[in-house]
Amino acid sequence: MLSDYFPVLMQILVASGFAASMLIMSVIFGKRARRTGAKDVPYECGMLPIGEGAPRFSVKFYLVAMLFVIFDIEVVFMYPWAVQFRDFMQDKAHHGGMALLSMVGFAGVLAFAYIYVLKKGALNWKA
Repeated sequence: MLSDYFPVLMQILVASGFAASMLIMSVIFGKRARRTGAKDVPYECGMLPIGEGAPRFSVKFYLVAMLFVIFDIEVVFMYPWAVQFRDFMQDKAHHGGMALLSMVGFAGVLAFAYIYVLKKGALNWKA
């Protein structure tokens, strides 16, 4: 039973040995560079960097972005259901009504979440 894991163990040992040997060889054979203030400045297409590197965004921006992604993913879940709904309804069995009921429940949860987000003021940019 343990002999089945021998190739995996060998692969782990070879990979670890290769990674360690590459790190050791880079320390032994690599050049040592002197650090200066001019070399530590970020390169900006030949221009001297002035000011901060990146502007600061409001937390509201990220909150709206996350809400967009969440609601967008939920629409992605609705699309395959809408494509298959005709087949569900032609089944003439109990499946068509259950499919519609499940999507109404899903849309209800989405509506509740959207109303909650509006009541909390998450989409109000001025607050």
